[in-house]
Amino acid sequence: MHPKVILHNSLSLDGSLTGFEPNMELHYRIAGMFKPEVHLIGSNTITAGIELYGTGVPPENPSDFQKPKRNKKLPSWVIIDSKGKLQGLLHTCRQFEQVRDVILLVSQTTPKRYLQYLDERQYEYHIVGKNSVDLPEALTLLAKTCQVKTIVTDTGRILGNLLLNQGLVDEISLLVHPVIVGKTAYPMFSDINKNLNGTLVKCEQLEKQYIWLLYKI
Repeated sequence: MHPKVILHNSLSLDGSLTGFEPNMELHYRIAGMFKPEVHLIGSNTITAGIELYGTGVPPENPSDFQKPKRNKKLPSWVIIDSKGKLQGLLHTCRQFEQVRDVILLVSQTTPKRYLQYLDERQYEYHIVGKNSVDLPEALTLLAKTCQVKTIVTDTGRILGNLLLNQGLVDEISLLVHPVIVGKTAYPMFSDINKNLNGTLVKCEQLEKQYIWLLYKI
């Protein structure tokens, strides 16, 4: 049995994930309400975040080669990276003080040099899947070996749609922003391959102009 998976995203009135400035403080405040042990993230989201919010990649510190000793109540970041895209970048994630540590999900075809990079820095990783990460197997593994009960994923469209198409999402949390993106919209659900029915759990107005919607799937 896999953990409870909550897909949480900020989007525009016309369902776009990009093309506007999201209220990140409110976004993460809501995500924290679910009290997840894990945030599940795709490698593309990490690289996009570094480009968007970073000022370049800082050099590694000696502490980046060791597991951080932080409050066990903090969530871990579990990152899907079967191709080793984050080699040389993972320390930018580990340096976030509100993250307990970073765990990687990789596959049997992940480059050996990337696994060596992870070993040298004491990153926990799990090989799940042949050519790409097997998501159902990965979620079951996290429940059994890491005692994970609740996962929040607020990554981009690709991972969110994969989880939905495989029937792995239990709830969808949407922070609706008062903006219409229009022609340049990046629709959140454009890769869903069948109709999905949701039951409304919460509809709450926040800070006058934002709406928080929560659906069970």
